[in-house]
Parts: sequence; structure tokens; C-alpha cells
Amino acid sequence: MRTPAVALALLLSACASAPAVDTRAHAQELAQRYLILDGHIDVPYRLHAQRGGVVDDVGAATEGGDFDYPRAKAGGLDAPFMSIYTPAEDEAKGTSKQVAEELIDLVEGIARAHPDRFAIARTAAEVRATAAQGKIALLLGMENGSPIEGKLENLEHFYLRGVRYITLCHGQDNHICDSSYDKRHTHSGLTPFGREVVRRMNELGVMIDISHLGDDSLWQVLELSKAPVIASHSSLRFFTPGFERNMSDAMVRAMKQNGGVVQINFGSSFLTAAANQIGFQRVQELESYRASHNLSEDSQELKDYAARWDASHPFPFADVKDVADHIDRVVQLAGIDHVGLGSDFDGVGDSLPTGLKDVSMYPNLIAELLRRGYKGAAIEKICGLNVLRVMERCEAIARELQGASAR
Repeated sequence: MRTPAVALALLLSACASAPAVDTRAHAQELAQRYLILDGHIDVPYRLHAQRGGVVDDVGAATEGGDFDYPRAKAGGLDAPFMSIYTPAEDEAKGTSKQVAEELIDLVEGIARAHPDRFAIARTAAEVRATAAQGKIALLLGMENGSPIEGKLENLEHFYLRGVRYITLCHGQDNHICDSSYDKRHTHSGLTPFGREVVRRMNELGVMIDISHLGDDSLWQVLELSKAPVIASHSSLRFFTPGFERNMSDAMVRAMKQNGGVVQINFGSSFLTAAANQIGFQRVQELESYRASHNLSEDSQELKDYAARWDASHPFPFADVKDVADHIDRVVQLAGIDHVGLGSDFDGVGDSLPTGLKDVSMYPNLIAELLRRGYKGAAIEKICGLNVLRVMERCEAIARELQGASAR
């Protein structure tokens, strides 16, 4: 019979001889095994802006941007929502629908050019099937509902083109609802047409994206929608007090009741108060200089001033740990089933955090979650299963609503 001292010695010896767990290697393995879905990547608008010159081929390695095929495969990315983004000013110009059509054409062109690497996906089942084939499933998420142009038939048109979520507004109040960035709050929430849009999106199975919405708009969507919603690229106001673009604790708790998912934005200004504050200060300083010197927004003098300002105000980049902090808080407030990833790659400029600079770096976040004690099943939900669940639920509710209307 072993004495306690002998047993302890044997245990310590076994621990000493056991190989240490390589967290980074384990994270890389999980990134390749689990389905990673990113709720918001702005590569279409980046490529759209290059038209007339040399347009990056994201089916191969590119020098610029945050997304291309080799980096996506290295990072384990299986299903990015390609952002069909139309700037707020396009609504006034009447060009929103045209731009949206061009962006969808562009994404479809990527899939046609590289059929062995990409495929358009329109359902959760297609996402899973495409990932099982080793291809990247390209999903379409419309950022800003202005291309609907006040016509439900346009909403149905974009559904048929493959759009599976719509961010109802962007940087300004539009004909659907009020924006978190627009202090006018023109409609005190949803417009009457916006309420029709919410109902029809439920009937079609298009996920409602509450990122960018003003508080009144957001609460009204949660009250009206019969289906769970997503925040495709938002973080938490707890860490950035006063920043309406992020979500309050009450909103996160409400997402649990709704069944939805908060997909954490990786932009530094969404993650920490320090980055958020200097970002707003920069905007204010540059606008003041532009106005006082009567400059255009693309003038060289303004660009030179911006460069001098940046040199004297080093940007306080967030870190991969800050992204994990936001994930932790959603889990604390709403549970593990209500958090996901919405990087905003190619949409937040050079403000991305240390350790998450492009789509090759998802394993760094997984490694941080492992270090914090998250287990495989929880990480798999965060990486993509939570949003797939919402997609499947929205698809099911659409079938139910369509069946009820047919009776």
C-alpha cells in the first residue's frame, strides 16, 4: 500500500513528465476544425473603390486589405458575411440600389472566378455543406437598408439575390429608422415603412441586423420582430461609456430573451475607452481644421494636417485580450449562446487590435479564450454555431409565417 507521501511523489513525477499543452497549436487546430463565421467583412466595398485601376484578386494573396483566400484559410475562416455597404449619402443621391447591385455582382464574380475556393451560400445548410467541401461560403449581408428605396419589392429582390441580413441603417437616419451616429433622431425610432420592413424580413427569413441603430430603433425592433436578430458587428457600451453605436448591458440581456447574437466588432475604438476617445477627438480636430481653412475633404493640406496630428497623437491600439473581455461580458450577461464574431475587417481601417490584424489571426483569439478556461463546445458556439442557429430559426419562422398567410 502506498503512503500519501509516495502517492504525492508519483503524481508530481507524472505531472513533470507530461508534455505541456501548446495553447497556440491547440487553437490553430480548433480554428481548422470548427466552423468560423464572421458577421461582417467589408472587402466588397474595398474592391469596389479600386474600380478603374488594378482590383485586388482576393482569390489569391493580396498586399493590401484584411481579407484574401490564403489568409482566410490560414485563419480557419469558413463563412464570412460579405458586406453590401452603401454610404448614407447615397440615399440622398438616389444611387443606393445601384451600388448594392454592383457590390453583389462583385461578390458573385469572386465565386465564379474561383469555384474551387468560394461558393455563394444562402442558407445555414449551404454554409455547412460548402465548409464540408473545403470551400469558403460567401454570405451576403446588406449594411444600410437604403437600397430598399421605400419599396418592399426591392427587399424581396435583394432576398432573391441572396441577401440574408440587412443592417437597417448606417451613419445617418434613413427612410427606415434612426442611426446611432445621427443625433437628430429624426423618427424617434422606426418609420412606419421601417415597421413594414421588419415584418417582411421576418416573412422572408432575412435576419434583422441591429448594429448602427439608435437606441429607440433598436428597442422597437426587439419588440416587433417575431424572429431572433443579430448585431453583426457591435461591441459593448460597458467598455466605451457614452458610445451609442455599441450595445448597453440591458440590450445584451434583451438579446438573450430575443434569442439573438451579439457579434463582437474588432475595431479598437469599439473595444476600449482610450481608443474610442482619441478617435472622436481626431474627427473633431480634423473637421475643425477643414472648416476653418475652407478645405475640401480630399485636399492635400487636410491630409498633411491629419498626418501631423496622427504623429503627435499615437493611437492606443486595443489587444486580442480586449476582444475576449467583450466576449466574457456577453457570456456573463446573456450566456454562451448569444455571442459571436463580427470583425469589421476592411471596415475599420488600421485600428484593428494587436493580434487580430487580418483574417489569418482568428486562432489568436481562440488561444486567448482557451487561456481563460473556455472549452471546445463553447468556443465552437462563439466561432459560428450561434449565428447558424439564428439563421436556421429565421428560416423556420419564415416558413411558419408563409404557411400561415397561405391558409
